[in-house]
Amino acid sequence: MNYSTHNTLLYVEDLSVAYGDKTVIKDIKFVEKDVVRANNVTGQVIAFVGRSGRGKSTLFRAMTGLVKPTTGKILIADTTTDSENDAKEVHEGDIGFVDQKYTLFRNKTVYQALLFALRKKNISKEEKHNLIMSYLSDWGLEKAKDQYPNELSGGQRQRTAIIEQILCSGHYMVLDEPFSGLDVGNIEDVKKAFHLITSTHEFNTIIYSTHDIELAVELADSVYVIGYPTINGKKEEYGTIVKHFDMKELNLAWKDYGLDHIEIVKQIKATMLAS
Repeated sequence: MNYSTHNTLLYVEDLSVAYGDKTVIKDIKFVEKDVVRANNVTGQVIAFVGRSGRGKSTLFRAMTGLVKPTTGKILIADTTTDSENDAKEVHEGDIGFVDQKYTLFRNKTVYQALLFALRKKNISKEEKHNLIMSYLSDWGLEKAKDQYPNELSGGQRQRTAIIEQILCSGHYMVLDEPFSGLDVGNIEDVKKAFHLITSTHEFNTIIYSTHDIELAVELADSVYVIGYPTINGKKEEYGTIVKHFDMKELNLAWKDYGLDHIEIVKQIKATMLAS
């Protein structure tokens, strides 16, 4: 499928995070660019997979500004300027973060929570209302707008948490294990949510981790495997990117899951087992 890549949206260079004398992740570097397809709004979907304890959550915390890197830097496109080449270092709030618990304000309804997410946006009350209502409509949450978190299903909570982060953070969204513990119907809801996010704006970029390798390969256009590297015959005890599968280059992005995807799943599992 024809596509081209344009300005850099995400640039991570020589990133490491250590707590005291324990290095959790090290030497992480990757670049993701804006993917453009003719007659198609195409946001980016980037998956991180790896065995438990290999540093995926630490990487996500660094990428969302919740943890300060020990070395290296994380840059994102500065979409507030007209220049295509402007980049800025990530600070907390620049990249939306939805954790596994879908943390929401207990004392705010869905509508109130989304209104609060827009508090820094310099737009009128009416524009805020219209924006919230269009999201609630698109995401199937209109009937839940006056409900509190304890009255929502897990899927509704997750969708509310995602919209909240989109409204306050802009184009970048990190989801930690968004498919964990969901049933088949809810997994389909999250897939639809991914499609809604990526088809709304060219720069919209979803970064997620999953233990479900099939879902990584089916949904992402870029898959990174994080594991312990083997250097000079010795397995190190810090996480880094041990392999990258560019699903676009492999001509598997934006296609129905098939035999070629299954082959990539096998390769990813072999890489994970070795790392």
